[in-house]
Amino acid sequence: MFLSRIQLNLNNRNTMKALSSSSIFHGAVERAFTGERKRNLWRIDCLNGKMYLLLLLSSSEPDLDSFCQQFGENDVCAEKKSYDGLLERIKNGSKWRFRITANPTKSVLRKNEKSKVYAHITVDYQKKWLMEKSSKNGFSLSEDSFSVVQSKWLRFYKKESRAVSLLSVTYEGILEVTDEELFRNALINGIGRGKAYGMGLLTVMHI
Repeated sequence: MFLSRIQLNLNNRNTMKALSSSSIFHGAVERAFTGERKRNLWRIDCLNGKMYLLLLLSSSEPDLDSFCQQFGENDVCAEKKSYDGLLERIKNGSKWRFRITANPTKSVLRKNEKSKVYAHITVDYQKKWLMEKSSKNGFSLSEDSFSVVQSKWLRFYKKESRAVSLLSVTYEGILEVTDEELFRNALINGIGRGKAYGMGLLTVMHI
């Protein structure tokens, strides 16, 4: 596994356009790989006043030259490192500081209709959603051990001009690993919907 961090050029018109339409970054991420198409996790973060595409998390090493030329500060805008060492450090009972941008939703079944997906728009329900996801993904949270730090709507168009609206919610806090295999799977495959559009990536730092 590889974790890549790419510094974005906020003075670049291409970057600003992509920041307002997640489908553009989705396409650029896809083009960084050859061979069989796989779902790769990615996320936009602001760190120390700089904007990054943090993930890319991928099973194969990406070719980011074209991405950097299109969106980066310079031709060597990408940092890459192996993710395997971190995965090996995951142990039951260990505690980690975490960050995840996710799409918390609920599915409602209507009479004589297909179920419809709705976003959780209040902080209480957004936190409840992550707490419900935690046990299925090998970690535990207490209500006061994490918080919602950002919530915003992403609106863009897919093929055939179909409008898409997704609620992006960023959480930060401290978690405890309860099932290391499930937790590694969550780190590798992400949590929730919207993974193609910059959501689902869980990143951690040992404490």
